[in-house]
Amino acid sequence: MRKPLLLALLLLLVALFFFFDLGDWFTLEALKQQQAHIATLRAESPWLIAGGFFVLYVLMAVLSLPGAAIMTLAAGAFFGVWQGLVLVSFASSIGATLAFLVSRFLLRDQVQQRFGDTLKAMNKGMNRDGAFYLFTLRLVPVFPFFIINLLMGLTALPARTFYWVSQLSMLPGTLVYVNAGTQLAAINSLSGILSPALLASFALLGLFPLLARAVLRLVQRQKVYRGFNKPRHFDCNLIVIGAGAAGLVSSYIAAAVKAKVTLIEADKMGGDCLNTGCVPSKALIRSAKLAHQMRHAAHYGLTSTPPEFSFKHVMQRVQAVIRKIEPHDSVERYTKLGVDVLQGHGKLIDPWTVEVTLTNGTTQRLTARSIIIAAGASAAVPPITGLDGVNYLTSDTLWDTMAARDTPPKRLLVMGGGPIGCELAQTFARLGSEVTLLQRNSRLMPKEDSEVSEWVKRALIKDGVRVLTEHSPLRVEPGRDGIRVIATHQDQEIILECDDLLLALGRKARLQGYGLEALGITTERTVTTNEYLETLYSNIYAAGDVVGPYQFTHTAAHMAWFASVNALFGHFKRFSVDYSVIPWCTFVDPEVARVGLSEQEAKAQHIAYEVTRFELDELDRAITDGSEQGFIKVLTVPGKDTILGVTIVGEHAGDLLAEYVLAMKHKLGLNKILGTIHVYPTLAEANKYVAGEWKRAHAPERLLSWLSRYHRWRLGKR
Repeated sequence: MRKPLLLALLLLLVALFFFFDLGDWFTLEALKQQQAHIATLRAESPWLIAGGFFVLYVLMAVLSLPGAAIMTLAAGAFFGVWQGLVLVSFASSIGATLAFLVSRFLLRDQVQQRFGDTLKAMNKGMNRDGAFYLFTLRLVPVFPFFIINLLMGLTALPARTFYWVSQLSMLPGTLVYVNAGTQLAAINSLSGILSPALLASFALLGLFPLLARAVLRLVQRQKVYRGFNKPRHFDCNLIVIGAGAAGLVSSYIAAAVKAKVTLIEADKMGGDCLNTGCVPSKALIRSAKLAHQMRHAAHYGLTSTPPEFSFKHVMQRVQAVIRKIEPHDSVERYTKLGVDVLQGHGKLIDPWTVEVTLTNGTTQRLTARSIIIAAGASAAVPPITGLDGVNYLTSDTLWDTMAARDTPPKRLLVMGGGPIGCELAQTFARLGSEVTLLQRNSRLMPKEDSEVSEWVKRALIKDGVRVLTEHSPLRVEPGRDGIRVIATHQDQEIILECDDLLLALGRKARLQGYGLEALGITTERTVTTNEYLETLYSNIYAAGDVVGPYQFTHTAAHMAWFASVNALFGHFKRFSVDYSVIPWCTFVDPEVARVGLSEQEAKAQHIAYEVTRFELDELDRAITDGSEQGFIKVLTVPGKDTILGVTIVGEHAGDLLAEYVLAMKHKLGLNKILGTIHVYPTLAEANKYVAGEWKRAHAPERLLSWLSRYHRWRLGKR
């Protein structure tokens, strides 16, 4: 009840001010008429008058009432320049801060919840440069101070910062008015106090903090480069280290705009995605899915049959798929595009120079105006006792190891219940392996909603995976017939035997061997960059998995656009990387795809939302395909069709998600999806149906009631 009571009190005070015409007391004419009388009262009770004036000024500032300019003149007329300046300076700053806090208390939570996505950039800017923005606004008199107080209260600017900046920045204007008040008899109108020249001076003074910040930033950058000799001429416009998704896209863009670009890759073109990640894993998942469908052919009216296959042939198909896609990322293709490709290891020597150790053992040095680090990431290996004493697998080493085998692993233990672990555990179980999945967390895929985790767990168990959650690996040791993993569960040790141990515990950025430490570039788990993907040096950028925060191929390519454009054209215009709409998909069966907020994230961030669901077992195409398992869940702003996030569990969830990604990116709501024709029968119709569910839940009941009466009247009935 505190908010309504405070609002009612404020409204009452404002109403009384206007009801009793108190504004008449705060005019230039009234001030001149009362000047002698108040001067007499001040002579009799100086402290009482000063204190009363101070309290009145604070109150008027809190309530945003008109008359601040007259009160400031009065301070000069009654108290003189210096005493008047002190009184007004502190009273105005305190009053403004109280108005700021009132606005924050009454309105900020609602505004941030309703327009949170829109205000993210503004909040980030206020956190970084809020004091400078406020200083500028205070010094430019065209901005009403009461509006500044109220609007700043809606931002993330700290109250302490608001106070001291207001105290400092309002001093020049306060001094002008207080000094004018000492010559009250000569003032005929308020407009005569501020001349055009004085206004221009204030405007220039207001811009000074921002100009000073820019100069300071320039000085800091020059300080960073101190001790290095910048080349007069450069070999390249851009050097890119790493030919994964981020590196390939960066060099492609540079070549497309006719820049001279050199791409350096120490291993295979295409990076992890092509050679050890997305491509081979999805090829293997497809083979495993077909084996699963053969076992369950009766579901489609056919005769179920155990699949007979050569695992070596399956792995040969995986390699064939890689070879088929390789030309897209090859040296030959990028050379034709205009990229100079060097096969070797690149290391930074100074902010403009890269030393390349070529595969033939020779070295050469290249200079460039800008450099992009796109070194990617590798499989994370935890410090588990005894791990170095066994031949464990990771998502990086799995493919070469398995390519030489005639049969899949008999007993496979997968350590890690994230996307990679779940995908590979289900895949090998469908190919006939006895799979155990070990997860330290209480549930699989903990970044998703708990119901999604349960869906994935049930799917894995149904395919024969032994899922052990809340099991922490303690040590690893060689066993009689393979590998023994000792884990703890509820303070008890559990012994697990396996033939192969697969670590699927996430990925860590490749940071070593690129000269980053020698140049002082911060590398805490990832390369530290600003919103423009700049490192400590304004001409050295980083993009992709080496930066994060999302380690996906599509986000690496997304970041590469910002890194390359800023690297080539940042001296004209820089673009901050946009993470507002990031989709991803885990390719278990059924697939799990998401964009935007999940329910657990919305709750954790205290964001108000509504949920609309559509179960896929009600969709005609899902029924005909025998793929009814799953749902679509959409989070929207309460009472609106604005999409906050979407989670899809089901067949081709990653493909279905694309429509929502487009809608969120371009601020389209569920009503737009509902009004779009979808082909029948397709899985994509589910997107229209979930929009229809939202529409029915928000139907105008009163209008429909009147329409019902209208139609009964048309039938001739009462």
